[in-house]
Amino acid sequence: MEEKKLGAVESRFADLIWENAPISSTALVRLCEQELDWKKSTTYTVLKKMCQRGLFQNDRGIVSVLVTKEEFAAAQSERFVEETFAGSLPAFLAAFTSRKRLSEGEVDEIQKLIDAYREGR
Repeated sequence: MEEKKLGAVESRFADLIWENAPISSTALVRLCEQELDWKKSTTYTVLKKMCQRGLFQNDRGIVSVLVTKEEFAAAQSERFVEETFAGSLPAFLAAFTSRKRLSEGEVDEIQKLIDAYREGR
């Protein structure tokens, strides 16, 4: 897959596909007309670009997902931590929690993730 960053408009478009796939390209055009006020040509141009980037595919008029929203978010998060914190998740968490206090529920969720990771080793 190519570059993973999406602009605001591309993100809205991708969300429409993730929420509705598989979807016919005709139905996608109608959806984009309603939700984004796009013309048919705009939808097909952006769809082609997203397919070239490896996120979706348009096979015989059916648009389907190649990379899930969760996979996409994970890759973006990984890239952010790598670029901003030299790949150090503890450094990211320290920076994040220095400005935002975690709730007990969030701490519990993080602990569960850590415990599950250790058990899976």
